[in-house]
Amino acid sequence: MSVKDFVNVTIENKNYKAEKGISIEELIAIHGLTRSVQIVAAKVDNRIKELTYRLDKDCKVEFIDLTSKDGIRVYIRGLTFIFIRACKELFPHCSVSIEHSISKGLYCEVRCEAALTPSKVRRIENRMKEIVEKKEPFKRYAASREDAIEIFKEMGFLDKVEILRYRPEDTINIYRCGWMTDYLYGYMVPDTGYLRNFRLTFYLPGIIIRHPTTESQGLIPEFEDSPNLYKVFREAEKWSQSIQVENVADLNDKIERGRSGDLIRICEAHQENQIAGIADEIKTHSDSLKLILIAGPSSSGKTTFAQRLRIQLMVHGFDPVPISMDDYFLNREDIHLDENGERDLESIDIIDIDLFNEQMTAMIQGEEVEIPRYNFQKGKREYIGNVVKLSKDQLIIVEGIHALNERLTAMIPQSNKYKIYISALTQLNIDNHNRIPTTDTRLIRRIVRDHQFRGASAEETLSMWPNVRRGEEKNIFPFQEQADIMLNTALIYELAVLKPYILPLLNGFNEDHVYFTEVNRLKKFMKYFIELDSDDIPNNSILREFIGGSCFE
Repeated sequence: MSVKDFVNVTIENKNYKAEKGISIEELIAIHGLTRSVQIVAAKVDNRIKELTYRLDKDCKVEFIDLTSKDGIRVYIRGLTFIFIRACKELFPHCSVSIEHSISKGLYCEVRCEAALTPSKVRRIENRMKEIVEKKEPFKRYAASREDAIEIFKEMGFLDKVEILRYRPEDTINIYRCGWMTDYLYGYMVPDTGYLRNFRLTFYLPGIIIRHPTTESQGLIPEFEDSPNLYKVFREAEKWSQSIQVENVADLNDKIERGRSGDLIRICEAHQENQIAGIADEIKTHSDSLKLILIAGPSSSGKTTFAQRLRIQLMVHGFDPVPISMDDYFLNREDIHLDENGERDLESIDIIDIDLFNEQMTAMIQGEEVEIPRYNFQKGKREYIGNVVKLSKDQLIIVEGIHALNERLTAMIPQSNKYKIYISALTQLNIDNHNRIPTTDTRLIRRIVRDHQFRGASAEETLSMWPNVRRGEEKNIFPFQEQADIMLNTALIYELAVLKPYILPLLNGFNEDHVYFTEVNRLKKFMKYFIELDSDDIPNNSILREFIGGSCFE
């Protein structure tokens, strides 16, 4: 063969000569490049490619395995495909909807004439295993919009027919595996044989597909039940059904027909009713409650929620006193360094827990207390005369990432505190088989807010996001089920409003940029939304915390 018949492939700073046109999967097999954790895709010159992609020029290849978010997305996509196929084979007239992440897995519902039961779930799991054993290929091909519409009509996926009306491109990459054709918004593994590691768990009235996670090194983590979180998701699902906005096509239809103003007002009224209900609950137990604790992950809207709850409590005659957890940080010289010589500023150990409990218990008993203020420039607490003594009609509101951790309030009886967990739990799907991850909604909120109010670029926010997510996994999510109540701050209409804010911030990332893949992914799914003007959004909306114009600023 001539030199032109070969390509030079760089993998982890090592060079490999390979036959031109070789697939990445073949390259891995020939050179023994497998890993202890399964490889499911690759980046070729910083663009994600499937393992069936053929290399026709010199390039740099980075493998994507199940320790990365991109790898888990590819794996879940394949599992979702064969799950839908198995359901349709066993129950031909059923409809399958992929709902949301929960309990380290993916919650789905299968709607048939007869109720779903544990024995039916076992049949679905066994059929999936049979499909996996056959190593059936996922065949990708491009179809025109018109051809795709006809294919999805034939499959009975009418929700996909509706969303394709809003897709700007004239062609779509769809996949066939066996008899079924579907579109799952992203890349796939080469064949079903890659999908051996999964379990199905019956979770009335649906199913949880349990799969590897980035933290579990390719294994299936232990099942962790989250009944309170599931309840919030379930309520959001029922409510979206009641207002007939269950997916992006439904939302776009409302906007096109000039119904967006009413939709915004309905969503905001619904959320206000929920906040008022929390205030009513606190009022009911006001003889003992003195400390209101609010926690939630980044960009869940904690600041605005705390203000709106304060107003609702004032309606009941209370005069809430806000306390900042930041003011109880240890002096900088007293914060322990980790093994890398750095301070973990997300850890609960940077809070003077003893002082916090000392002052809160004293205040609850009616004593006068001087609250410190933390001087971030000096890195130390200061006392500047902020003296507080609670009257009978006053409550303490504390908002922060550690608010639900029992260590923070260990000396305060349960009867004296009320714990609230809030998060933006996106209830809107692109279609029945393609959900919008809650994390993506929060990331978009965060990028917009950081640009609007902190002068930060999208690049800066994206660089911080992995550490933010690690902090949430360690310091927030383990305690969410300990909350007395949970509130979903996601608004059905919000991504349509955020679209004109976020898209300009995602421009300028060239193909060799470290965040190109993530930016490209966000841009792709945002294009399905029709833009919605923010004029009708009230100034006390949680969304105003991110786009500006809040009355609480």
